[in-house]
Amino acid sequence: MLELAILGLLHEAPVHGYELRKQLGQRLGGFRVFSYGSLYPALRRLTRAGLIVEDPEPQPEPTPWARRGRRVYRITADGKERFAELLTAGGPQTWDDESFGVHLAFFSRTPADARMRILEGRRRAVEERREGLRSTLAKAGEQIDRYTRELQQLGLDTSEREVRWLNELIATERAEQEHLRDTTAVLDVAAGDEAGGAGTTGNSGT
Repeated sequence: MLELAILGLLHEAPVHGYELRKQLGQRLGGFRVFSYGSLYPALRRLTRAGLIVEDPEPQPEPTPWARRGRRVYRITADGKERFAELLTAGGPQTWDDESFGVHLAFFSRTPADARMRILEGRRRAVEERREGLRSTLAKAGEQIDRYTRELQQLGLDTSEREVRWLNELIATERAEQEHLRDTTAVLDVAAGDEAGGAGTTGNSGT
């Protein structure tokens, strides 16, 4: 998922390492916290794979005693293809706890069908977790202490909130896709009528 996050941010603009880590924190801070220890090895792997390249940051007035310029990372054509491939993935790995937030951060670039698969998959996963917590609480009875019960109740409440949130996202997504299909159908009919009218006019002129 760090690969997806890095390629997604570099797809927007080239940045140097420190700024990249800062943007990862701003974009994904609510879901993941990335450290330098994980970021720079990932950057090296992506560079070796040819998905990104390092460019020296231009220095306005280079001098012998100037500090070494920072390295700016830029996505390559292969990197853009890899990013698009990651966006269209829709398997279980895209909606688990480790990955879902990263995919959500780049939903504006994700195809509509992939967005729906990920949202519905995440909802199923959270619903299963919710039912498991409900069953555990119901069976536990007085066998667990108050603090353990409160912890499990917190997990249950969090799951229920997320299911409601996902239901709203999915409903909005479906409405937008239906609106887009309706609009496209109207435009297609209008284009067909226009083409038919042009053909009729040409025949009458003959």
